[in-house]
Amino acid sequence: MTAHAFTFAETALSALASGALHWPERRLLCVSDLHLGKSERLARRGGTLLPPYETRETLARLDAAIEATRSETVICLGDSFDDLAAADAMPDAERLWLARLMAGRDWVWIEGNHDAGPIDIGGTHRAELALGPLTFRHIAQAGAKGEVSGHYHPKLRLAGQSRPCFLLDADRLILPAFGAYTGGMRHDDPALSGLMGPKALAILTGPRAIPCPLPR
Repeated sequence: MTAHAFTFAETALSALASGALHWPERRLLCVSDLHLGKSERLARRGGTLLPPYETRETLARLDAAIEATRSETVICLGDSFDDLAAADAMPDAERLWLARLMAGRDWVWIEGNHDAGPIDIGGTHRAELALGPLTFRHIAQAGAKGEVSGHYHPKLRLAGQSRPCFLLDADRLILPAFGAYTGGMRHDDPALSGLMGPKALAILTGPRAIPCPLPR
């Protein structure tokens, strides 16, 4: 698994090519915006019909990341389910797969705007979580320091191809969406450019994690 190692808030971290964040010292894996059950939610609400395979694909990628990093703690940074009804509608086989991934691990669900509130699936449920110098929450807050968040699904276009990416500056780290059926927001959208400092870095996901200065 190709990754980019960096230091943020005096903490050694690694951006994985899959879009997950690894904190080796704590054997911790963090992912954001899984949006499990998106195809079910769209069908239920009369939206675009998508092949109902995204939950399996997302769980397979998450399984591989956990196995590769041997993580003992997993933090899901909000919007883990496309809505609470999607969590209830998860097929038994996929629910068992998720239960197997959670077994024996410290698993934290951070509340998101799609799945605010507890779900009956185990783990710990938090609005945000502070660990050492880092604070994990779903949506970035102005003036935050050492903040790790998600929500925006950032993407960057490089060589004619748009790729999900991490956004990093001195104060905050924004993760890409990990879910299979998630769209994205351009890095230069005002909602993102207004958050990131002048020396911000993008770390592109894909076959390799590739760092590059954030274009302005």
